[in-house]
Amino acid sequence: MMLFLIRHTSVAVKAGICYGQSDVEVANSFEEEKKQVAAHIENIQFDKIYSSPLTRCKLIAESLFDKREIVFDERLKELNFGNWELKSWDDIYADPKGKVWMDNYQTLPTLNGESYPEMVKRISAFLEELKKEAQKSVVIVAHAGVIRIFKSLIENKSIAELFDSFKPAYGSVTEFEI
Repeated sequence: MMLFLIRHTSVAVKAGICYGQSDVEVANSFEEEKKQVAAHIENIQFDKIYSSPLTRCKLIAESLFDKREIVFDERLKELNFGNWELKSWDDIYADPKGKVWMDNYQTLPTLNGESYPEMVKRISAFLEELKKEAQKSVVIVAHAGVIRIFKSLIENKSIAELFDSFKPAYGSVTEFEI
């Protein structure tokens, strides 16, 4: 099966803000970024389309695939940063609890939020279900963290290994054969 993971387009959030599962709006560059994604996938026939239900993913999914059924799956949401949603990364790091989490993000949960192991578990369950389907080509509209976890699971690499080396750009398409 070919798997195409589309990262949502740029968001209307100031740089340096943690927005995780907050339902933020897309930036004014949406149409231009969408055209680039559309050009990348224009000749591909997808058997199934999935998306995170958050607005930034839902908008591009519905825009690209307006005549198709889209399955919105909660498991495809970004990491839940709990109390740190919509806070600056600098402020999170300045908080002693935030610094401890940042130094141990691979194992510890965010403050009143989710841990990466919990997120990996939900993405892994989604991927295992997907593998059982007889699809040739699937597209998933999601978030950078979700795409990193897919890459981690498919290529059997640790999140730490990918965190600095693999940064899916806004409006990018990452392809896998599974």
